[in-house]
Amino acid sequence: MARWKTSLAFCTCMALGGTLRAAALQPDSTRADSARSGDWRMRHQPARAALYSAILPGAGQVYNRKYWKAPIVLAGLGTCWWFIQDNNTQFQRYKTAYLDVVNGRADEFNGRYSAAQLRNVADTYQRWRDLSYVAAGLVYGLNIVDATVDGYFVRFDVSPNLALRAGPSLDLMAKGAAGLTLSFQVHSHPHAP
Repeated sequence: MARWKTSLAFCTCMALGGTLRAAALQPDSTRADSARSGDWRMRHQPARAALYSAILPGAGQVYNRKYWKAPIVLAGLGTCWWFIQDNNTQFQRYKTAYLDVVNGRADEFNGRYSAAQLRNVADTYQRWRDLSYVAAGLVYGLNIVDATVDGYFVRFDVSPNLALRAGPSLDLMAKGAAGLTLSFQVHSHPHAP
């Protein structure tokens, strides 16, 4: 169990270190130009979104103005926390019963299960608890990655000036084969950086 906590703490420190390093490497002129701009997208900093999510899960999503993602992050972490607590409670319960049977004391199951059976169940709950820690670490990490990636896409232009057209491929049809041609057009947008 201590290894999982140590690994989770190490990953958190690495994520925070990378985020702070990325924020420090941003040129001052870019920050000043962004601060002068009236559009929030120009002032937006992806490294700040990552830092907010690392400190408080879901805060980076709020900073990116993707409010609907914050409850998903919190629900994921809450679910992991519930599974950690439940599996740990069951693990402690069966471990205590196992120790009672091994030491010749009365257990809560009144001797219905052998020591080997109790140990197998205790080991299963311990494994599930440890996997729940891993799942919580993954949800936490994905929260930071999502905030960072979404922070970089804040300025990405998704305007109606994008077009995708599909039509028959005349070259292939002339040879007797069926074919499809896809054409993608991007029109410049005046607000793109």
